Amino acid sequence: MINTSFPKNKIKTLLLENIHSSASSKFKDEGYPVKSIAGSLSEAEIITNLKDVRILGLRSRTKITRRVLQESKKLWAIGAFCIGTNQIDLKACADHGVAVFNAPYSNTRSVVELAMAEIILLVRNIWSKNQDMHRGIWNKSASYNHEIRGKSLGIVGYGNIGSQLSILAEAFGMSVYYFDIVEKLSLGNTRKCSTLKELLEKSDVVSIHVDGEQSNHNLIGEKEIGWMKQGSRILNLSRGFVLDIPAVVKALKSGKITGAAIDVYPEEPSSNSDPFQSELQNLPNVILTPHIGGSTEEAQMNIAKFVPQNIIQYMNTGNSFMSVNFPQINLSPAENAHRLIHVHQNEPGVLAEINRIMGENNLNIVGQYLKTKDNIGYVITDISKKYNRSVITELAGVKHSIRFRILY
Repeated sequence: MINTSFPKNKIKTLLLENIHSSASSKFKDEGYPVKSIAGSLSEAEIITNLKDVRILGLRSRTKITRRVLQESKKLWAIGAFCIGTNQIDLKACADHGVAVFNAPYSNTRSVVELAMAEIILLVRNIWSKNQDMHRGIWNKSASYNHEIRGKSLGIVGYGNIGSQLSILAEAFGMSVYYFDIVEKLSLGNTRKCSTLKELLEKSDVVSIHVDGEQSNHNLIGEKEIGWMKQGSRILNLSRGFVLDIPAVVKALKSGKITGAAIDVYPEEPSSNSDPFQSELQNLPNVILTPHIGGSTEEAQMNIAKFVPQNIIQYMNTGNSFMSVNFPQINLSPAENAHRLIHVHQNEPGVLAEINRIMGENNLNIVGQYLKTKDNIGYVITDISKKYNRSVITELAGVKHSIRFRILY
């Protein structure tokens, strides 16, 4: 049987934002040409660079808009080498038949360890002591320095990161509460709060670990800070737009909040060579880090293995398992068969039309799977015999088709 898959040496791959070299190695081992760019790109720059690219890898700073997708006709898949995908227009990707994959678990431990370390630093007031020492001030005092044992931690968002943080915090002797709009199983002795207000009122330390949903914009503002305990601390290692920064600054200056650790910001530099400015700078007992929650060698290596293996599976077998915007299909490779991939708008009659064309051309279907999600449908069909090339033209021209592909 003649191999009709798209040649691997034409599956050009572009990796942005200093993605770990292991990712490049995995794609190259598969036979894909790879180009790497250290920083993020503007909309115009990415359109220029995507002209012949089939696979795009990025982290959190590069924005993928509908216009980018409209201009990038050859793009098949995007890998977000991070947890979040709010930098990518997922619906527009689905509309253009571009599957998106991310790394929802690979950097969880790194984020949790940073949060735990910052909780200790804030409650012990270590950061301010460190700044004093660098200024030549010897301020040996127990005032405002506390153990975290016996303190209450409130976790906003009890997903992969929030739940792991609760386990570590309990091991340190903290009482842990959480609030999540989705029903979650509590781990250990963690207790659920019915409302955000209840959690904020109970917590000595608040740590935010929510996703990039629009509803989370300014989740913690002046009103919510007003519910917090006098002298409490706050951490944000989730999304920059979750915190109302001016409200946090006001609370820090008034003493309502006595410490903050911030890793993400509403506006972040595009590269390491660009300057960073924030109202939070130069305030006492405020830890500012440059979006490094998942930036450990271990996490980046895990991500650099996880994302490419899912994209390569998608390219080689059509499996969309772990895609964030495609219907989830996970099938074994077909033996002694051709595999046809059809992405289409989720409209009635598409599968019937595909099968009509196959029947009229005497193609024997040995396996077929259809699944839909939101606005798109995804069909994988295995056929057992050679086909006439005109059939491919017919199948690609089925009404409501978005993308048609022959794997082998």
